[in-house]
Amino acid sequence: MKLLLDQNLSRRLLPVLEEAFPGSRHVVQLGMEQASDIAIWEYAAANDFVIATRDRDFLERSVLLGHPPKILQIRLGNCGVQAVADLLLRHRVVLGEFGVDPDKAYLLLP
Repeated sequence: MKLLLDQNLSRRLLPVLEEAFPGSRHVVQLGMEQASDIAIWEYAAANDFVIATRDRDFLERSVLLGHPPKILQIRLGNCGVQAVADLLLRHRVVLGEFGVDPDKAYLLLP
């Protein structure tokens, strides 16, 4: 499973997550730092990404439109990069199952 990290997540997560989530990208890497949620949604759907975000916007869109793309909403409070990385790595198995389950459109962590 590859993640597309939304603007509200740090780019510094990528090196830490590369082994567990190969092919993951950040919107800034793709030149999409100013892109609309719709553009990010469409890119993720077309390129088989799961959108990882802290915002509810993508979750609400998922409830209305279904998937793809799948949405991973990270619900940690104000915390550093390592806390987010630890959360994702700790739930790697759950995330892998979520990524291949055809019926699941979104996942909330923690």
